[in-house]
Amino acid sequence: MTPFRFDAHALEIAPTLLGAVLGVESEDGTVLLRITEVEAYHGIGTPGPHDESSHASRRKTKRNASMFGPPGHAYVYFTYGMHHALNVVCSPEGTPSAVLIRSGEIIEGVELVRGRRLAKRRGILPLEDAQLASGPGNLATALDVSCRQHDGLDLTAPPFTLVAGERRPVVERGPRVGVWALRTCRGDSGPRARVCRSFGRAGHSPDRHEVGHWGSVTADECRSRADVCAPTPR
Repeated sequence: MTPFRFDAHALEIAPTLLGAVLGVESEDGTVLLRITEVEAYHGIGTPGPHDESSHASRRKTKRNASMFGPPGHAYVYFTYGMHHALNVVCSPEGTPSAVLIRSGEIIEGVELVRGRRLAKRRGILPLEDAQLASGPGNLATALDVSCRQHDGLDLTAPPFTLVAGERRPVVERGPRVGVWALRTCRGDSGPRARVCRSFGRAGHSPDRHEVGHWGSVTADECRSRADVCAPTPR
């Protein structure tokens, strides 16, 4: 029996996934990683303010159908024309929310993962172990997860495994990575449009969670750009 209550909403489930061990079996072998960074998304019908950055913020579509499916299953999507991303479906069936698995620490299958990453990078630049599954696209590559093969599958049944970690991690919480909105900012030359961190309805709450003492987390490019304009008053 899984220790996770996947029928709860994503904001509740997200921190409980930190430190859990996620695995995927394939013909090439098995890769296991410890989850170090997650991000919660609520869809239409879930409690709280409307989450515009959720794929299920408006309606059910062919792309997001798995978010409306059974909790504890995978929602895998393709983004930027090059990356897959793996999510854990949460909330009762028909009420969409999901937790994006952003980063992990490889604990089994390191050389297999290194080969997958280097193949996608065309062999350029060496990779540190902490970089192998840092970021959702890299994590999906590390696990060899794709929409065609894994979307909608039960994350607690083969080819997946998902078990609770042996130790409770130190958890840090912060705003999402890469959620941006166009806002009008006033500068020396008057109002101008700049890309700023979204503190509006999509980014109103700190819904990114990461493990405080493991190194495999996403480099937050937003922090270096957070001073582009002031956040909207809350």
